[in-house]
Amino acid sequence: MEFLVWIGAAITVLGLAGLGWCIVSAARARGEGLDDAAMKARLQALLAWNLASVGTAGIGLMCVVVGLFLGN
Repeated sequence: MEFLVWIGAAITVLGLAGLGWCIVSAARARGEGLDDAAMKARLQALLAWNLASVGTAGIGLMCVVVGLFLGN
């Protein structure tokens, strides 16, 4: 089940890349000096991407753990 570990690791990296993108996007929004309403709208849009990235990374880690358990 070594392939499951590698697939899970790749999925986890994609999730972590998504989290990095969310952090960079939030920092850019903060640097733009938006008013409260615009900042709130921008961060609410990022919230969905953030949750999807965390979920993707979690699924990838679950694949790694399952692959390790089935491989032994």
